[in-house]
Amino acid sequence: MIEIQSRQNAALKHLARLGRERKYRRSTGEMLCEGEKMLTEALRSGAEIKTVLVRRGFESGELRQAEKQGAAMYCAEDALFCLASEVESPQNVIFSCMQPQWDAAALDDREQVLLLDGLQDPGNLGTILRTAEAFALGAVVLCEGCADPFSPKVVRSTMGAVFRLPCVQLPLADALARLKTAGLPVYATALHEDSVPLSSVSLGRAAVIIGSEGRGVSESALRLSDRRVIIPMHGRAESLNAGVAAAIVIYEMTK
Repeated sequence: MIEIQSRQNAALKHLARLGRERKYRRSTGEMLCEGEKMLTEALRSGAEIKTVLVRRGFESGELRQAEKQGAAMYCAEDALFCLASEVESPQNVIFSCMQPQWDAAALDDREQVLLLDGLQDPGNLGTILRTAEAFALGAVVLCEGCADPFSPKVVRSTMGAVFRLPCVQLPLADALARLKTAGLPVYATALHEDSVPLSSVSLGRAAVIIGSEGRGVSESALRLSDRRVIIPMHGRAESLNAGVAAAIVIYEMTK
């Protein structure tokens, strides 16, 4: 294991850039992960671990496993170690791995699909991916304007689901064309005079669109959907948090 002794170290700067820059993540195909649990999840899921940085003196069986698989191993004192993370109190392990790759073909033969239309909050996105994986949803599609699924905040929020759940980044029109060709009805969550309760439609084979936190489902998505649905609420709140709404939809789809 190589000890990092300068903030100018190339591996340290690489990890820091992965955390800060979406463009850099995209160009390298890597993402930044933190914590022993995430390393365990990455190894179990067969992710390709590239660079591992640990606090000086920390050891674990997962570290040895990552090294055996060919990861570049580094350690550093706290002052340098923390430069690789934007979290105030980083855990003992920070590492990079290759991003899971899911193309449009991952939607084939999926019977239950959630589409996210302009969902920009990383915390909400991570929660949705974690919930979708927990309930064995077929796939999630990230359409135009969505947060980066490989940003550190999203990755942390997924608690490992990012390694396993088919998560496809695809323009809305292209995704819906593929799903409709497969015979899936498409429902859009929207408060409208012709909307019907979510529980009144068959979701055994279906695709459902969830909109952004601020504006909801876009007009273009509404035009492309087959029907509009609502989550009935009996309180005085006008809307739900996007992550909560998605969780309810996922539960209804998979129960």
